[in-house]
Amino acid sequence: MEDRRQGITELELGTITRTMEIAAPPEIVYEVLSTPGHLVKWWPDGADFTPQAGEIGTLTFGETSACGHAETVPMAVVEADPPQRFAFRWVYDADASAEPGSSLLVTFDIRPGEAEQSSVVTMTEAGFRERGWSEASVQAEYEDHVHGWTTYLPRLTSYAETLVSAA
Repeated sequence: MEDRRQGITELELGTITRTMEIAAPPEIVYEVLSTPGHLVKWWPDGADFTPQAGEIGTLTFGETSACGHAETVPMAVVEADPPQRFAFRWVYDADASAEPGSSLLVTFDIRPGEAEQSSVVTMTEAGFRERGWSEASVQAEYEDHVHGWTTYLPRLTSYAETLVSAA
């Protein structure tokens, strides 16, 4: 079924996929995606986890200040296969656990690009339909995450490329 006003099909509301080429080798891109110290340079405001499958951690969004509100959410590393794949589950509910059915699965697949010292990264975020949300909630969350990845993935590209130029 398609919402002609939005141009969105039900299938599209289940998974977000974005592919980008980054002028950095897979080893650097993997580190930028999987290491908390690098991750905070382009996505969350805070990250606390060990990049190994089965490890549990947190991601923090927003600034903690007198007038700001930070939200810390659980995440779990699902797969860590350097330099080809990093996957984690996360749930934007501090009281929930990042498990199948209650969280979203983000997977970064990395392969060498055609240009020397480049990578092609495919990011997939799935699980919107498995959360048990109403159709309106699925669409709202999906659109919110599309907006988020549209904002943050270019930062990933820029940040990874600055590491190459600094080396």
